[in-house]
Amino acid sequence: MAVRVSQSDPGTAARILDIAERLVQVRGFNGFSYADVAAELGISKAALHYHFAGKADLGEALISRYTSNFAEALASVDATAADAPARLAGYADLYLQVLRNEKMCLCGMLAAEYQTLPQPMREAVMRFFDQNEGWLEGVLEQGRTDGVLQFAGPGRTTARLIIGSLEGAMLIARPYGDDARFQATVDSLLGGLIRPAAAATVA
Repeated sequence: MAVRVSQSDPGTAARILDIAERLVQVRGFNGFSYADVAAELGISKAALHYHFAGKADLGEALISRYTSNFAEALASVDATAADAPARLAGYADLYLQVLRNEKMCLCGMLAAEYQTLPQPMREAVMRFFDQNEGWLEGVLEQGRTDGVLQFAGPGRTTARLIIGSLEGAMLIARPYGDDARFQATVDSLLGGLIRPAAAATVA
């Protein structure tokens, strides 16, 4: 599905994506309409269709941008974190920052609505999680090789455990409006992965 962006006003497309992303992170993909986005921007629904032919097109563009931005955030973690435990902490902090803004992970919200999404959006959501699993697997395996992380079995399995735990922790913390609930899960999760000597260094 092609996204048509006006060359004369490319900023409008970005603003549409900003509003739609926030709505998905708060309400879910099925919880908003083009009318909601148009009302916030003060433009007509026809103007929205000029940039994104349909809601499915908008959804694909949202996931693509979110995945790209998340990849940039992971690259920043790689560049600034000294070792695997610090990288894992940095990864968890990406989720915490979203929660502090009273939002949920975009692709986590979409995963909850997976069966109702168009096929291209389903595939894009899976690519997001595959990308995250791959990054985490690399961090985990390197950490085990360096002797600072401990876990049984393949790194990919533990990567999936981390993603599932963080997504679930966000979901449970949300109705309480309590970041501490999420952080407690992070501390327990990472505490079980970091070797005692490495944990003392991180502290």
